[in-house]
Amino acid sequence: MTDFLQQVYFHNTIQSYLIVIAILLISFTLIAFFRKRVLTRAAKLTARTKSNLDSHLVESIDRFGIPALYIFAIYFALNYLQLPPKLDNVLHVALIVACTFLAIRIVSTTLILLLRSYIGKQEHGEEKVKQLGGVILVLNVTIWGLGLLTLLDNLGYNVTTIVAGLGIGGIAVALAAQNILGDLFNYFVIFFDRPFEVGDFIVLDDKSGVVDKIGVKTTRIKSLSGEQLVVANSDLTNSRIHNYKQMQQRRVVFKLGVVYQATYEQLELIPGLLRQIVEDQDMVRFDRAHFTSYGDSSLDFEVVYYVLSSNYNDYMDIQQRINLRIFKEFQELNIDFAYPTRTLFVVNEHQEKQAQPVA
Repeated sequence: MTDFLQQVYFHNTIQSYLIVIAILLISFTLIAFFRKRVLTRAAKLTARTKSNLDSHLVESIDRFGIPALYIFAIYFALNYLQLPPKLDNVLHVALIVACTFLAIRIVSTTLILLLRSYIGKQEHGEEKVKQLGGVILVLNVTIWGLGLLTLLDNLGYNVTTIVAGLGIGGIAVALAAQNILGDLFNYFVIFFDRPFEVGDFIVLDDKSGVVDKIGVKTTRIKSLSGEQLVVANSDLTNSRIHNYKQMQQRRVVFKLGVVYQATYEQLELIPGLLRQIVEDQDMVRFDRAHFTSYGDSSLDFEVVYYVLSSNYNDYMDIQQRINLRIFKEFQELNIDFAYPTRTLFVVNEHQEKQAQPVA
């Protein structure tokens, strides 16, 4: 039996191979036990807490820690054998690549979780989290770029030359893609400054609509007429934007005119009547109603009130009810609305001369 165990194959005895197999079996069994017993119970306990950090820690150990343990177990077991230099070098490189990959994934996942948690705690956090796609993309590219440079440095490559080459290439790319990079930076301006968000109703110059998506280069707006407007982020940040979703109430000013044939009593009655009509509406705060001016063909009144809602349809419904009520009340009081008119006075010069006394 001893002679059998001491037989050599590929520079290693059978006993060495059996020891490696035993190390792998014991290691894999312990890792599986730890995952099934410890991590499963820890996941159930963290699910009851309000914080997401402990749940993320358990999930990270399961997703990245367990594979790392398997990798180190295999590496440790194979190190017990006498391997050829080339194979040993391949094993060492594979370990570095696997550890770098896992480290990049851990850093990326952790930073994204912290960013989501920070953004989610802000006002309208759920809507802001939905817009993190562009930020996450840039963050992942940066982390993977740094991770690959670290990997190349550990493998013995001259990273300084690579970085210098990337710097020169980056300048050339930046000059060739100024507009694209401008839109990218303005995306970050929109994301962190929050002039508008997805779902906001905005007016941009002569265009208006609801923000549908904020992308890395462009923002998509669903217009009132139904089509989709695609606007570059640079154009948005360089324009004056009216954001109506942030409006808590709407100030409404409207004028109406009555004919000059109206009596003094009717003119005195109209401001109080207008106030009563406005105050009878829901979600409205009355401000003022006055006889403001003598127009060219009308006696002008001005009414100011506030709609206690940012919804445009609510404003139009209230204004319609006010207009119908005014029409009805004026009709019952025999008050006529004014419209552009002009009165001409014709003088007969021949009759006027005949009427003059003779000196």
